[in-house]
Amino acid sequence: FLPSEMLIKIFSYLDAVSLLSVGCVNKHFYHLANDNEIWLKIYSICFQPRRTIWKMKSEQTETVSLGCAALHDRKPGYWKKEYIFKQIAAVKTRLMRLVKPVDPYTGLPCKNKEAMKASGLSWMIVLKDKNGKEHITEKAKLSFKDTSVTILWYSTNWPCLDSLSTLKLFGVIPLLPDQSQAPSKNGPRRRSLIAEYHLANLTESSVALGADKLVQLFSLNPGLLVGLWKEKNEIAFVMVSLHYHQLLERSTLGSATVQYALPPNKPVLDDVDPGYGLHDYSLHLDMHGGSCTYLCGTFKSLFCRKGDIANGYLRLTVISLKDNKKHLPLAGTLGLSWETDVFKGNVKDCFMMDVTLLDETGKPFWCFSAPVYIELSSEASGLYDYLGRTYTTYYADSEGKVRIELVWLEETKEYFIVNLVLYISTKKVNNWYGTNY
Repeated sequence: FLPSEMLIKIFSYLDAVSLLSVGCVNKHFYHLANDNEIWLKIYSICFQPRRTIWKMKSEQTETVSLGCAALHDRKPGYWKKEYIFKQIAAVKTRLMRLVKPVDPYTGLPCKNKEAMKASGLSWMIVLKDKNGKEHITEKAKLSFKDTSVTILWYSTNWPCLDSLSTLKLFGVIPLLPDQSQAPSKNGPRRRSLIAEYHLANLTESSVALGADKLVQLFSLNPGLLVGLWKEKNEIAFVMVSLHYHQLLERSTLGSATVQYALPPNKPVLDDVDPGYGLHDYSLHLDMHGGSCTYLCGTFKSLFCRKGDIANGYLRLTVISLKDNKKHLPLAGTLGLSWETDVFKGNVKDCFMMDVTLLDETGKPFWCFSAPVYIELSSEASGLYDYLGRTYTTYYADSEGKVRIELVWLEETKEYFIVNLVLYISTKKVNNWYGTNY
């Protein structure tokens, strides 16, 4: 090794990101890279102009430079920590300004995409095999929609599906985001666990959504889609759809092992309104399949009568079979687009569904983004205004259910939504409003 003095001199020419990276080489470099004099210089250039501190001595006043005063009685690494904490605080302040304006239709920040870019946020997946070995995939294609982002990972070097046990989804941000440059994969970064999925017996434990000539699609909650090659039964691509609600927090504020816990809602009690928590809901619905958007609409003043509460669910009728004036056409033929390094395809009758349900104050109440599929209905339809096949789409999680009924019109080659109903868990409603339905 070179003498420590010479190494410190060399380190003094490095920027903050490079200095942090050098500190990861070994213990000796770590201690040298914690040098307070180097970090105070970096800190002063970035945050604080050179100034003086006045000290009173017997009958005279002298100026002491900030550098001298700040280096006394400081543990190694003090100014490194101060610099990092202040940089993180500056990024958080910038993000708060971006996410403050809220879209009145979705109840979500208007500048989600800009905020994600400002934070340097990206997403990665880590596949772990049964021997504990991890396979990291970062190269991804992003597709931003009104209320969600769809992330597609593809590779020619996926590990063998039968050897895999779990898939973890992480949000990744650089420790020190640089607005002038694209985020570096070589600099220090932080991971935030968003979700973990179990891949053992994938074809049996997941929901089969559909297939085309090349791939089969399998879905795991929340929002994960795995495409398998038909011939080899191996991974072709991995896709996930993430709803914007609290996405920035979930992608940045968790740890590498623990997911970010959403803050509990504090119910505001109302003893005057006998139907408190049953009315004035708003729904923003997006249906898309990659590059195509099939429906993007907002539905207001949704309600549930007390008599419509059954089996632990509130029923919110968005589009009724009986009211054909509100039946809605979808733009285009339903299908979910996918691609890899070599192939592209489209699986028919599948799509991504983004649901954003707002409470009476316009606050996001139930939000999700998930892959779904339509299937030919076996039930007899009471639709006399349409001559065509009837299809249904169904989604369910711990907080609620969605049921959509569609009719295919052969003459115009389009789907019409003729029935759309949300079922909201009474447990969720009671926890949110402090009621007892």
